[in-house]
Amino acid sequence: METKTIRKIAIYGKGGIGKSTTTSNLSAALACKGYKVMQIGCDPKADSTKNLMGGKRIPTVLEKIKEKGEEISLEDIVYEGFGGVLCVESGGPTPGVGCAGRGIITAFEKLEALNAFEVYQPDYVIYDVLGDVVCGGFAMPIRGGYAREVYIVSSGEMMSLYAANNIAAAIRGFGPRGYAKLKGLILNSKNIVNEVDIVEEALKEIQTTITQIVPRSGDIQEAEAGGGTVFEVLKTSEMHRVYNELAEKIINSENEE
Repeated sequence: METKTIRKIAIYGKGGIGKSTTTSNLSAALACKGYKVMQIGCDPKADSTKNLMGGKRIPTVLEKIKEKGEEISLEDIVYEGFGGVLCVESGGPTPGVGCAGRGIITAFEKLEALNAFEVYQPDYVIYDVLGDVVCGGFAMPIRGGYAREVYIVSSGEMMSLYAANNIAAAIRGFGPRGYAKLKGLILNSKNIVNEVDIVEEALKEIQTTITQIVPRSGDIQEAEAGGGTVFEVLKTSEMHRVYNELAEKIINSENEE
């Protein structure tokens, strides 16, 4: 039984859209505000948390299950990164063998069996989920009752918005069962002409609003090259304000309908 209220948030988006970068900087922003955060990477590439871990890849839950079986412990799969963010990577099968979504399901089941949330008592659990397909394990955060809130990362590019619409449709499909709610879209700008207008038009169909605009900035690439988030690598950056604003909006959205 959980002894505190944990905000459980899923960040979805098309592969390559900057979802993991956005998620890691959000986690860092929340941590810098004094919150205890757990970030769970739900992508076979297992690179969600590397910017919180000094640019290093951590062992995945699937790798550790294969190595240690029933002897696995939380210390084997939960690693402390920048700002005390607890980092977990679900991992996936060898390319071409098995179902990537199944890896997420297995990882979630193992974290549950080991009472991860009860042991660590985070304020926020943030699932970083690949959104090109919303089936099987990739839908687990929203259909399994894990995440209660969902944000979609998208640019104004057609394929990114197409993926966002599919994700939103999946959330609506699960809605009647009392699962997660779509709270907004994070616009990761690609400097497309009239990008905000394009996204605003698409949001009529997606049925949500823009939570935060993340401008295109070389600071993000510079920080990643240094193996971290902008909060760790760049002591002064305009992007601090951007990600802090996003964090504040998410903090303050808790009681919004």
